Amino acid sequence: QVQLVESGGGLVQAGGSLTLSCVVSGINFSIKTMRWYRQRPGSQREWVAHITPSDTTTYATFMEDRITVSRDNDGNTVYLQMNGLNPGDSGTYFCTVVGMDHWGQGTQVTVSS
Repeated sequence: QVQLVESGGGLVQAGGSLTLSCVVSGINFSIKTMRWYRQRPGSQREWVAHITPSDTTTYATFMEDRITVSRDNDGNTVYLQMNGLNPGDSGTYFCTVVGMDHWGQGTQVTVSS
């Protein structure tokens, strides 16, 4: 079955950086488009970034100058590097496979001021 396991979250001070990882199993990862989402407290889940099998990337405008999404097809892993974090970035970050309704448990990001 499809499994997605996110990791790399944690507590960081404002201005800091984190790199999130998402290991995917149960699919042919290299041919799948992957997305990152986040859910901030009291808010709906929102799309953050997108990467295609050919490494074409797209970013949400609210973070596009501070994040980089990448993938390692040999390791079935998608990454989200985040810089210049601020308290408004706090929340749970999830990865997902485009076209499939599978979600991991997410990884918690907390940014202190």
